[in-house]
Amino acid sequence: MRTIRAVGISAKPSAPVAIDYAAKVVADLRKRGFEICLDFATADKLGDRGPCVAKGDLGKHADLLITFGGDGTLLSVARTAPAGVPVLGVNMGTLGFITEVRVEEFPEVLEQVLKGNYSVEERVAFDVSVDGRSYRVLNDATINKSALARIVDMKVTVSGMFVSTFRADGLIVSTPTGSTAYNLSAGGPIVYPTMGAMIITPICPHMLTNRPIVLPDNLEIDIGIATPGQEIFLTLDGQEGLPITEHDRVRVRKSDQSVTLVQSPDKNYFDVLRNKLKWGES
Repeated sequence: MRTIRAVGISAKPSAPVAIDYAAKVVADLRKRGFEICLDFATADKLGDRGPCVAKGDLGKHADLLITFGGDGTLLSVARTAPAGVPVLGVNMGTLGFITEVRVEEFPEVLEQVLKGNYSVEERVAFDVSVDGRSYRVLNDATINKSALARIVDMKVTVSGMFVSTFRADGLIVSTPTGSTAYNLSAGGPIVYPTMGAMIITPICPHMLTNRPIVLPDNLEIDIGIATPGQEIFLTLDGQEGLPITEHDRVRVRKSDQSVTLVQSPDKNYFDVLRNKLKWGES
């Protein structure tokens, strides 16, 4: 475990409870001699004049990253975190799929993390390239048509092997971590988050025989748009997006860098699934 001297903190700007709690943690850690770096939005909400950087650069200035909010807040920080920098996601509301630590248990978990007494889980990330640009995702890359567009034809190739031309409203390529996000809503499978897998799930396919496919993560997925003149968008982790056309090729492969998530000592993945999906409730 790395020695923690600098802590990067990000809080959900639209959640006053997250901002207020982050302010208390920042003040406490500074009193204890830790260097604190905030992202611009959090610093603005706190009125903090200390070191602050763009959210995507937060991990470059920290030995530990802490997020206060929900899964979205964690995703916005974790997908750009350098390899080996642990991310501690604190859920300020209902339990998240990837923000396992509740605010009530956070003080004790933080103390153990600062002492180096904690467990982590390495999560696979994907590199998504299109039009010469590259992006990193922890959950998924999604191709979606606009509300007024017709069904889209998407030609999918895996490591040079033609799979099919999917006719659908869109297509999701998901990591195991993202299998409980948009993939699950679209009828895709739940995949244990540390498995070496990638999931292709069509969104509202025209043919009901087009089903989700689970692949090993050492393969490379290429997606081409076969329908010209449509309004189509590529969305990354549900947070960043860009328009694409029939001239673009979307390529998805396993990233060389994984994301290191701090695990809650009080629950496991199946505890989270039961809680979130209401398994066993009548």
